[in-house]
Amino acid sequence: MAALALGLGAGCGRPYVAPLQPPPLREQVAASYETTWRALLSALAKENVPLRVVAKDSGVIASDNFATPIGAYADCGRVGDASLEGEALVNFTVFVQSAGANGTEVQINAKMRTQAHRKGSSGKLRPDPVYPCVSTGRWESNLVDAVRHLVRQ
Repeated sequence: MAALALGLGAGCGRPYVAPLQPPPLREQVAASYETTWRALLSALAKENVPLRVVAKDSGVIASDNFATPIGAYADCGRVGDASLEGEALVNFTVFVQSAGANGTEVQINAKMRTQAHRKGSSGKLRPDPVYPCVSTGRWESNLVDAVRHLVRQ
C-alpha cells in the first residue's frame, strides 16, 4: 500500500521543462587581434566580471561564477506552468582569434545553473534541486556591442 501511495504521489509532481540551449555567440569585430583583446578586457573590467583565466597567447578568457537574476542573463525553464525565478550562477568562456584582414573572431560560450530559485513569484528561494539554465543571449550581445564601441574609440 505504501509503495502504491508513493507511486501515485510521484505522478502528481509537475514536470521540469528545460529551455532550449542556443548555440554559442559567434561574431566578427572589424579590428586587429591586439585592439580587440584590449577592448574585450576593458569591457569585462567595466562590467566587473570576475575572471578566472586570461590567456592572451591562446585567446581564452574564462570568468568565475557570478550570480545574476534569472531572466536577465539566464533562462532556467519552468516547473509545470510556473517559470523559475530567483538567482542563477553563470560563467562565460570567450575565445578570440585573428581572422586576418577580416578582423577578429569572437566566440562566447555560456554555462549556467540555478543557485536559489522558486516556482513563480511566490514562496521562498531554495537552493535545491539545482536546475540547468541557458543563456538569454543578452550578456553576450552587450559584451560584443561594448567591444565594438571601444574599438572605434
